[in-house]
Amino acid sequence: MMLCSESYPSVLAFCFLDELQREFISTYEMLHINSAIRPYSFIEFDNFIQKTKQRYNNPRSLTTRVNLADMQTEIRLRPPYHISLQELGLENGINHRRDPPYKGIAPHQRLEPLTLPGIISCLLSLLCAGLNLIRGFHSMESLLQSDEDVSCVIAFFLGTAACLYQCYLFLCCTSWRNMKSFLAFGLLCLCNLYVHEQRTLWQLFFHVTVGAVTTLQIRLRQPQSKSPDYNV
Repeated sequence: MMLCSESYPSVLAFCFLDELQREFISTYEMLHINSAIRPYSFIEFDNFIQKTKQRYNNPRSLTTRVNLADMQTEIRLRPPYHISLQELGLENGINHRRDPPYKGIAPHQRLEPLTLPGIISCLLSLLCAGLNLIRGFHSMESLLQSDEDVSCVIAFFLGTAACLYQCYLFLCCTSWRNMKSFLAFGLLCLCNLYVHEQRTLWQLFFHVTVGAVTTLQIRLRQPQSKSPDYNV
């Protein structure tokens, strides 16, 4: 397949494709072609494509190098199939009236490799989640034995959920990661502010610092610009 202007001679377009086909078949063996499993395995063939394209951009230089009579006979005996606008339009799910809605980051997109500070911050977030969960169960036991406020139990469990969600954002690639990480950090700060009477100053400082460092690591670990499977 090739794209060219409407005024470009169709016979030259088919000659261009035929010349590329002949060169590709003569350059690569069939066993090499069938065993290719990675994208861009034949990227070096692009050099020949670019050189040939430059020659065909100037049709006057092709009079002695291209046998147009044979190609015209081939086109007359086996005429090409013309694609209609309807086949390129709504029948194939393409809407020309508006752009398709943005669906966020592709599910196969990967994040940058893990770093040691990121792993440490993720482990500390899991530790904070465990501490909040334990304090939440203890507060629930105290609630059953006395008239303690139930909001403290909810605050501890919300803090646990915020820490776990930060770990999820650090490990997985989702849309709006930075915004979600800031919201989770804000929720974590509010939970610690609400239960400040049940914790010492150093405990509050530890939980807030770990949440801030994890948020920073989420911000630093961005999606990769291209898939590592593409060998280019």
